[in-house]
This record gives sequence, C-alpha cells and structure tokens, in this order.
Amino acid sequence: MITIDITLVIHIINMIVLMVVLNAILYKPVLGILEKRRDKVDSLNNDVEQFEENARHRQAEVDKKIHEASMRAKKALDGARSEAQAAGADKLAVIREEADGEKEKQLSELRSQIDTARKELQDNAAGFAQEMAGKILGRSLEA
Repeated sequence: MITIDITLVIHIINMIVLMVVLNAILYKPVLGILEKRRDKVDSLNNDVEQFEENARHRQAEVDKKIHEASMRAKKALDGARSEAQAAGADKLAVIREEADGEKEKQLSELRSQIDTARKELQDNAAGFAQEMAGKILGRSLEA
C-alpha cells in the first residue's frame, strides 16, 4: 500500500526537478531544432512554388514567342506563295499570248492556202468539167 510520508514528498520534488531539467536540456533544444527545420521546409516550399511559377511564366512566354514566330512564318509563306502564283500567272499569260499569236499566224497561213487552193480549183473547174464530161460521153467537147 502507499504510505504518505516524507519519501512521497521527496519523490514529488524529484519528479518536478526532473521535469524542469529535462525541459531545459532536452525538450526546448529539440523543439527549437524542429521549429528551425519546419521554417526551413516552409522556406524551401515557398522557393519551389516561386520557381514553379517562374517556370510557368517562362513557358508561357516561350509558347507566345513560338506562336508569333509561327504566324510570321505562315505570313511569309503565304506571301511567297502568292508572289509565286502571280509570277506563274504572268508567265502563263505571256505564254498564252504567244500561243494565240502563233495560232492566228498558222490560221492565217491555212486560210491563205485554202483560198489559193479554192482559186486554183475554181480556175481549173471548167477544164475539169470539160474533161469529165468528155470521159463520160466518150468524146471530146472542145468547140
């Protein structure tokens, strides 16, 4: 059984002294180290968040610059394409004009040949008619 005497009071005082000594020697330094570690971890977390935010901003800037460069390249390509089409259309028009001129020249030559052949046929038509009539009748029709 527990007896209440002087030893109980000594044990209580011993426990209080032990708590004060342990608090001063062990608990406060450990709690201080844990507090410093917590502050350092919080500081590092804040730094990481700031670096991530900077990385997002830089990535957004890079994406914007890439988009702008892409748009400039597309405009340059479209401009070059339209210039090439215009130059091609000009050359095609020149070639068509040359072809039309050559066609007209050949058509006029062909018309003149047809007119010449027609004249010759008309000039010789009377002679051919007499000759054919002579062959059909079997005698000469010269009068």
